[in-house]
Amino acid sequence: MSVTTDSLREALQNLPENAPEAIVSDLFAPHLLRTLGFQPEEIYPQYNTGDGDVDKAARKTNGEDVFLNTKSNPYLLLELKGRDINLSEDAAQYHTTVKQLKRYLLAPNCQTVQWGIITNSSHIQLFRKHGKVIFPATKCLSLNVYNIDKIVAAIRQKIENVPKALTVAVYNNKGGVGKTTTTVNLAAILTFLGKKVLAIDFDPNQQDLTSSLGLPLSNGSVFEALKERNVELQSTLHPYKFPIKKHKIDLRFDVIPADQKLTEESESELFNYLTINTLYRKLEFSRQEYDYILIDAPPNWRIFSQLAVYAADVVFIPTKHNNLFSLENAAMAMKKFIPEVQAKKADGSPIPLPIFFNGEKITPPKLAVAQQEINNILKTAKKEGFNLLPYFYPKYTNTNKDLRIHEIPSYANIADSAFARIPAVYRDRSAHEYYKNLAKEYFLQ
Repeated sequence: MSVTTDSLREALQNLPENAPEAIVSDLFAPHLLRTLGFQPEEIYPQYNTGDGDVDKAARKTNGEDVFLNTKSNPYLLLELKGRDINLSEDAAQYHTTVKQLKRYLLAPNCQTVQWGIITNSSHIQLFRKHGKVIFPATKCLSLNVYNIDKIVAAIRQKIENVPKALTVAVYNNKGGVGKTTTTVNLAAILTFLGKKVLAIDFDPNQQDLTSSLGLPLSNGSVFEALKERNVELQSTLHPYKFPIKKHKIDLRFDVIPADQKLTEESESELFNYLTINTLYRKLEFSRQEYDYILIDAPPNWRIFSQLAVYAADVVFIPTKHNNLFSLENAAMAMKKFIPEVQAKKADGSPIPLPIFFNGEKITPPKLAVAQQEINNILKTAKKEGFNLLPYFYPKYTNTNKDLRIHEIPSYANIADSAFARIPAVYRDRSAHEYYKNLAKEYFLQ
């Protein structure tokens, strides 16, 4: 270990101050990948992702399956730049490089890839891929001879201990946009598609998710698990089961229900027991157990939504196209609340996913009004130093000015399903297709 570490540090020391990419690739990248645990036969240069060549791809040898020979099932991509490219987070070249890496990670030949790294040997950042979702696993870190051993060791620890779950907070600072309906039906359709799901009702005042599934409220057990170090949160789980009689099986996902006791304490009193990372820590058990952890957060920026967003890898934001405040509050979350949490976490998460329109009929004139309001929001955000374009118009490029936003259409059977205590996707073919498309659009590769 010491030889490898010394070699990496020595490689960094020997790099010219303005080393171009070719020199970084020859003198630095081999030592970096070796320190991350990859041998030369486990590294393929100029790997064809199916959407361009990434500088290096790597994967451990599996029996006689040597990656250099088979080029199959890559695990990690490394996109290199020269030291003349500025990869600090506020640089335009950084954003271009991240966009390039994300394109490679989602390319046809990279479906098995779970990690991506950008580095120019002066900065380095690790990204994680879960299905179609890519999010930072570290902040963009400045490298020098004094910290490189520690930083690369921490990255190696992450890539060798990949979590199974993607944790998603369903949040908008505005109420009435369908957060609970989204959480319930997303949990149900992901379960139908073979994923293992945990849904959390973290809105104890409304308790809608728990009620819509016909499950009993918690009467203090969730609160106790959150505040007591020796009480595990999994002790509060309730299964939701939907029988498939034809096949004599149950579709099942787990639920942590709303807790009545959490409504009986003031926010200042709750902060005596709970910290911003309480839910994040208590979900440690579930990150290797589930494929998806979905948190239904309340519509405000108070204690429960703060803990929910902190616990998440990504934030999923329902909006209404005909409700200006839902759009403005989505922007507020992206500009203020989510960055507040990112600053407190070591890994730079969570990131917002692009908004979607939830459950109202959209006519061309109404869509035009919504787009005008969105353009105003984008202009204001730009003056404040935020580029929210990818979060409102994710398909928009300079050459293809695509303004499409994904929609869940209005449909009475979705709302009515709460009365039956059954997710709409299990009762209605149209709802099933709507949410399957939502899952495929945002989460499944």
